[in-house]
Amino acid sequence: MRCDDILKKLEEEYPLNCAEEWDNPGLLAGRRNREVHRVFIALDATEETIREAIDAEADLMITHHPLLFHSIREVSDDTFTGRRILALIEHEISYYAMHTNFDVLGMSYINEKQLDLQDTRVLDATRESDGIVEGIGRVGFLAEPMTLEDLAEYVRTCFGLDAVRCYGPAHTERSEETLVSRVAVCGGSGKSMIGPALEEKAQVLVTGDIDYHTAIDALAQGLCIIDAGHYGTEYVFISYMKKKLEKLFPDLVVTGAKIRQPYQVIS
Repeated sequence: MRCDDILKKLEEEYPLNCAEEWDNPGLLAGRRNREVHRVFIALDATEETIREAIDAEADLMITHHPLLFHSIREVSDDTFTGRRILALIEHEISYYAMHTNFDVLGMSYINEKQLDLQDTRVLDATRESDGIVEGIGRVGFLAEPMTLEDLAEYVRTCFGLDAVRCYGPAHTERSEETLVSRVAVCGGSGKSMIGPALEEKAQVLVTGDIDYHTAIDALAQGLCIIDAGHYGTEYVFISYMKKKLEKLFPDLVVTGAKIRQPYQVIS
């Protein structure tokens, strides 16, 4: 089928107008009328994932994070961005990104289900359509209250990670005062979600990319932080979109990037 047929179907469910103004989702390289038989899914368009797409003989590559956010002055092998674009074009791979439009209409739902949050609501509303509020992140209740330490371990397990960072007081007694029940979650970089999490009276925010000063300032306001990493909270995009495309287009061959953290924890 044509590339455009696939993209139109995706945009019915994840419209580009749901993306933030600063974002740059959509078809960023390639031809809309190109015939597509094989699709490759990744979180980012890096040298490694583009090589995987080439090896998979993909006609279309779909990522969560856009390769291009801002205007560029050249496309050459003198820059890492240029080399990536050239590799895609030279191997006739169309390239499509679905970022904050997917965050609003997909990632928030996925993260909510990963943690099995109950009685949820949108953490940071970005739009309202037909009376339905949509936006970034979710806030809700754990199925069972637990200590912060137990919650950190629960997040690590639910997200399939080797480790998470937990900012908060250490508790060993399982008294009512030490148990966590109301949790906010935002995949990716969630620094801007601290304010909404406090407004929603969350006890803990699960997210990624939290720096030291931001974390201790959040603690000073009564909000604990579990930092599961940008990649750690969003790599589920790969398996989710693979299943989605296989269901929508049974004739397509869909493969996903290898799961690899972009860093190592040395202890």
